[in-house]
Order: sequence, then structure tokens, then C-alpha cells
Amino acid sequence: MSMFNIFNISGSAVSAQSQRLNVVASNLANADTVAGPDGSAYKARQVTFQTQLMGNLGAAGVKVAQITESQSPGRRVLEPNSPQADADGYVTYSNVNSVEEMVNMISASRSYQNNIEVMNTAKTLLMKTLQMGQG
Repeated sequence: MSMFNIFNISGSAVSAQSQRLNVVASNLANADTVAGPDGSAYKARQVTFQTQLMGNLGAAGVKVAQITESQSPGRRVLEPNSPQADADGYVTYSNVNSVEEMVNMISASRSYQNNIEVMNTAKTLLMKTLQMGQG
């Protein structure tokens, strides 16, 4: 395996984690939104990763396989005076769990940073290899 494959592998992970961070940001932005006129509230989204073979030497990166919406029900809060309340006086909020999203954010951020560090290490090793010939 070439040292240059490291950049492709880590780059795929950085791209995937970046998409995951975008989904987390969207979920957190909509954590306290209420159902619209159609009666449906924002549904939390989750990223699913899949292994992506890279080259013929068994190297494997990662890609986003799909982004799915959670099917769990939204949070219902009794607010009879709210204009968004249903006939029973309940307002339906999104099903986003802010604590889970913060954990997702930290995990994605750490993975992103780790893969950047892998690329920096590979770059340093390649630079040292080039410097050996300058001797």
C-alpha cells in the first residue's frame, strides 16, 4: 500500500464525519421546533456509514451510505394556549434528543480530528523521506 493511499482513506473519513457533523447541526438547530400546519414536526436524522474499498490492496475507507429519519414520536407538551396546539391542547415538538446529538457531535469531531492527524503524520513521514535524499 502506498503512503499516498493514506490521504484517500483518511480523506474519506473526514468527508463522512463532516456530513455527520452537518446532520448533527441540523438536528440541534431543530431540537425545539414545533409541528407546522401539516401537523408533522421535524424528525431527527441519523447518518449510516458503509465501508468503501479503495484500490486493489484491501484498503478500506468510509462513505455515507444513507441518512435516515428517526421514526420515534415527537415530544408532546400540554400548551392549550399555543396557536400550534392540537384539539387536545398539546403541541408536538421534534423528536431530537439534544444529549444524544451532543454525544454524536463530540464523537464526529474527535474522529474528524484523528483523521486529520493521520494525514499530518503521513505528510511528515513523506517529507522526512524526501529529506533523506538531500543528505
